[in-house]
Amino acid sequence: MNRTELINYITEIYSADAEYPFMQYPDAAVFRHANNKKWFAVIMNVQKRKLGVDDDGTTDIVNLKCDPILAGSLRGDAGIFPAYHMSKTNWISVALDGSVEAEKIKWLLDLSFELTSKKTKTTRRKHEEQQF
Repeated sequence: MNRTELINYITEIYSADAEYPFMQYPDAAVFRHANNKKWFAVIMNVQKRKLGVDDDGTTDIVNLKCDPILAGSLRGDAGIFPAYHMSKTNWISVALDGSVEAEKIKWLLDLSFELTSKKTKTTRRKHEEQQF
């Protein structure tokens, strides 16, 4: 899955349009939830060396929120790195160069979307009623 395919997929599935909030990085696309404005995906082009890859080139990546335990195990997979320019505990960077299967990217995107969605608060009274 490449940058264009991912942007089209996010727009279609999540009804979220790309925002380009960084003047100095005009190709960095941010996707947010409509209700809480939290980011669930950031697509950008970075130097491979910043991901720990011994290469002078650049690559497109998507940063996705991830469960910390899952993130730790995923970082051993080809094309998945500690998040570039985000919390390395809660976010991962996924290369959009074909090294990660499209279905895996979609699954990780679903997870990120869920982790950043608005949480419903359970009132104390509802919680107490459920206990009895």
